[in-house]
Amino acid sequence: MPLLILFIAIPIIEIGLFIKVGGWLGLWPTLLIVVLTALIGTYLLRLQGMAALARLQNNLQTGQSPMDPIVNGALILVAGMLLLTPGFFTDSMGLLLLIPPVRAIVIKWGAARFVNSSTVVFTNATNTRPRDTDAVEGDFVVLDEDEPETRGNSGWTKPD
Repeated sequence: MPLLILFIAIPIIEIGLFIKVGGWLGLWPTLLIVVLTALIGTYLLRLQGMAALARLQNNLQTGQSPMDPIVNGALILVAGMLLLTPGFFTDSMGLLLLIPPVRAIVIKWGAARFVNSSTVVFTNATNTRPRDTDAVEGDFVVLDEDEPETRGNSGWTKPD
């Protein structure tokens, strides 16, 4: 439901802003601002996207967690989509997401919401019969007695 509200509210906000800014500045300056913010945003998106990719590669090479560069990269991607969408509201949201401290706040807020709202449910959908505590499920293979037994070198088998 919140997504539906966003899909309805954002175009209404954009139309209202276009009318206000267009009435204040005129048609051509308004269109020029929209095109310039898209071009500037695309340039900033390329710079920060490459920096996020470099941080991700560095974290992977040094054995650090790649989660921070991945989340930052995802937010930079969202910022790029917002900047490519024509409008003043989406451009301002996209430009805000390109500011690293703003991204940090969004990440912290999103992580807190995710942790507080997540619920883990374990189900066993494949087995509908009640569990027998003495039974152990598994797979087996019948070996032909004529074939020599081969043992792997996994460390769990002892040589003969």
